[in-house]
Amino acid sequence: MTQPPTSISPESPVFSVPSHALVPVNGYLSAQVDIPQSRMFIIKKLLATFRERHPELPAYDASQGDGGASLPGVPHNLLERAFALLKQNGTAYDPPIGTLAFRKATAEQYWQFKAEIGYGAENIAATDGGRDALIKVYQAMLTLGTGRIGDVLLVSRVPWISYLWGPYGIGMNVLLAPGAEADGWEYTEDGLAESVAYCAKYGGGRRVAGLVITSPDNPTGRTLSMERQIALAQKAFALGIPFVLFDWMYHQITEGAPADINALLGAFAPEERARIIVLDGLTKSLGASNIRAAHVVAAKPVIEFIASRSSHGVMPNFFGQAVAQAAYEIGFRQAAASIIEPINASRAIVRAFMKEKGYRAVIGDGGYYAFIDCTEAIRRGNLADSIALVEYMAENFGLTVIAGSYFSEAGKNWIRFSYAMPPEITAKALERFDEAMRSL
Repeated sequence: MTQPPTSISPESPVFSVPSHALVPVNGYLSAQVDIPQSRMFIIKKLLATFRERHPELPAYDASQGDGGASLPGVPHNLLERAFALLKQNGTAYDPPIGTLAFRKATAEQYWQFKAEIGYGAENIAATDGGRDALIKVYQAMLTLGTGRIGDVLLVSRVPWISYLWGPYGIGMNVLLAPGAEADGWEYTEDGLAESVAYCAKYGGGRRVAGLVITSPDNPTGRTLSMERQIALAQKAFALGIPFVLFDWMYHQITEGAPADINALLGAFAPEERARIIVLDGLTKSLGASNIRAAHVVAAKPVIEFIASRSSHGVMPNFFGQAVAQAAYEIGFRQAAASIIEPINASRAIVRAFMKEKGYRAVIGDGGYYAFIDCTEAIRRGNLADSIALVEYMAENFGLTVIAGSYFSEAGKNWIRFSYAMPPEITAKALERFDEAMRSL
């Protein structure tokens, strides 16, 4: 490249950064496969045909856990308190990682960091929902981890669909780890080592920049103990993976206690602790789908990176922070009881139903998804895969679920059933599911 003149005249064009810092030309954008729209936003249309044919019959949406739809939504007293905080705060710009009041409340009231961990408000970054947080985390993994575009995010064999396309859209490749169907495609230490070796051998010089550990899992509903999560992260660091992201968006919806961040961070030395990122938010546990409130817990360099990117990109909205603060004020478990309690009751119904009817399903002790093996029904109906099964159920039985094929080839004969509904509705949706299966 011809170097520009060293003397710069205001009458001549000039790059905004020095020559050595220019983004190199790369044609990967023109070679990318088309990124599909998330089917989350179109799956409900499948019920239209059934409703037209059978307007007198109820239809059931077991595809999502949508706050204000299948879930009760945020209690009105919290919305009113949040609006009062909004009026008090005003409508001027706030810091790009959220207000100090929100970050202090999250650190002190929600997570209750122990003094020996050394974390506080400066380790919290508010984001405009979970997807916004994830994009910023992926960018941090690349920039602070390997320093290169095109490196790799390691995910489970049947991952949430946005784990596939979110990183890919910003120039990060995605590698599916090995996993056994019988174990719900759970990570193993050997599987992580095999993935790193595979990337080194066949990845064209690419490196694994980050690992995602999510529990309770979407889509499989699988849960991992804290000890198991820690062991997997320790293995990842031993293999040279720069960052591990713990996606805990569903951890409050559980039959037991939510995840203990002090136990997680306390299991690592400070230098490894700096490579841990935790994601949490209100979307699932408070039924706040359209509030767009999430936050990241991380070491200061990661938080500072997110702050700089947010200031030129997506800023977190204040109202979402205010809803979180309102929930923290009365105690989060109490605030979210109208969500957590019916889901826990529904989970017990799903578990008993699957056992009684003889279905093979992955059902953890948290979250609100059951991943159900429909291989035999697909075979009996001479259907191509779970996508065809989902369409059949929606149009003929008024029940929508999510096809496992949407997540990966490994899940092609499975479906994701959301029981984020009142228990009595969950029971009726299960009966409709069984009716559809027996019809094949």
